[in-house]
Amino acid sequence: MRLLVLGGTGFLGGAVAAEGVRRGHEVICAARGHTGPAPGGARLVVVDRDQPEGLAALAGTEFDAAVELAALSYPWVAAALRALAGRVRHWSFVSTINVYADCATLGLRADAPLLEPLRAEGFPDGPDPYRYGAIKVAGEDAVRSATGGRAFVVRPGSIVGPGDASDRFGYWPARLSRGGRVVVPDVPAHPAQHVDVRDLAAWLVDAGERELAGDFDAIGRPRPWLQLLAEIAELAGPAQPVEFVPIAPEALAAAGVTRWSGPRSLPGWLPATHYGVQAHDPAPSLAAGLRPRPLADTVAAVLAHERRLGLDRPRKAGLTAADEAGLLATLA
Repeated sequence: MRLLVLGGTGFLGGAVAAEGVRRGHEVICAARGHTGPAPGGARLVVVDRDQPEGLAALAGTEFDAAVELAALSYPWVAAALRALAGRVRHWSFVSTINVYADCATLGLRADAPLLEPLRAEGFPDGPDPYRYGAIKVAGEDAVRSATGGRAFVVRPGSIVGPGDASDRFGYWPARLSRGGRVVVPDVPAHPAQHVDVRDLAAWLVDAGERELAGDFDAIGRPRPWLQLLAEIAELAGPAQPVEFVPIAPEALAAAGVTRWSGPRSLPGWLPATHYGVQAHDPAPSLAAGLRPRPLADTVAAVLAHERRLGLDRPRKAGLTAADEAGLLATLA
């Protein structure tokens, strides 16, 4: 199979390309190459999707399958479809769990109502999950229209695994491996749901091989978030026993601790109004071939990656040791 990865040098794109190579496919990564080289065995074709003829280097080539990874640009998606849809047998589009209009209800499936589509790009006023979701809805619509039913649309929730630069998941194995008293929000009803990047990549390559079509949430089975953290703690082999210290969300907010990501945050923490984002029904995706690996495999790979980078390095998300010590001293 000749597989085109529109991207292919970043976190998920690199995993897709590497999986395609592992299976013996011819893999072409179309990217600017700013995030690094293509995985070994794949070929990088340099493109600039901000330019009118930015995909000209792919002209005349036919592909058995394509995986579109454009994160935040409807114009990129539309231009790729105009240039390539007629020369690609099967098209996969990586969307997002943020496309849904309802963020609170647990157990939603892919047929739940979506946001209104937004044919735009970027975050002119800073990160905005609603804008992100609406842009992806517009991309989904364009893909379905251009491919005539040949589209596999996947909506990942939290993508985790080795190589993730966001620190939203990696913070926890790294922190829990040290053990001791660990600040967590007192949110026993908070769900958690993720997909390992390697499992999502394998499913996307499967889709091209099998010509899967339809809309699916790319997520594993949900579980209580604090239970997930306890399982990670056990798997991380902490240097000393872990003692979770639940603190009221209101107290954490008053102390300047933020949700989800960013400096001085507790990564993965959502308000109750958004619990549904981490608790979709995985049954349709599992029936369609998504195969989530054991949590132990994910934690081991993430922790090894974290140790290579340095457990005490500055992070994009999480609490520093000093931040956490201050919270324990004043709030616990």
